[in-house]
Amino acid sequence: MKIHLIKEQTIDNFINEHARSKSSFKNWLAHLKTASWKSPEEILETYPSADILGNGSERVVFDVGGNNFRMICKYFFGPNRVHLSICWIGTHAEYTHLCKRGQQYSIYIY
Repeated sequence: MKIHLIKEQTIDNFINEHARSKSSFKNWLAHLKTASWKSPEEILETYPSADILGNGSERVVFDVGGNNFRMICKYFFGPNRVHLSICWIGTHAEYTHLCKRGQQYSIYIY
């Protein structure tokens, strides 16, 4: 199923604040536009460095830009397409800090 990215503008806003992330996120978006997933495991076929989070969170963490940036998204497999909603974007260091507080399962700032 094709993927519907919710709040793509969030990525554009992040790029505006972190100019060196532009090519990495544009590459990530290009892969997303050609992806077709039927299960969470297929997310990992498109993005091998991604991590599916546990605890029933239905979240995935994308490693963007060779471990420089992280993006947490919530996914929902609907009857006709996959909905992918951006919950959080930041640097790898910011993500590490977020994990130390255990917020990767619940943060939703967009």
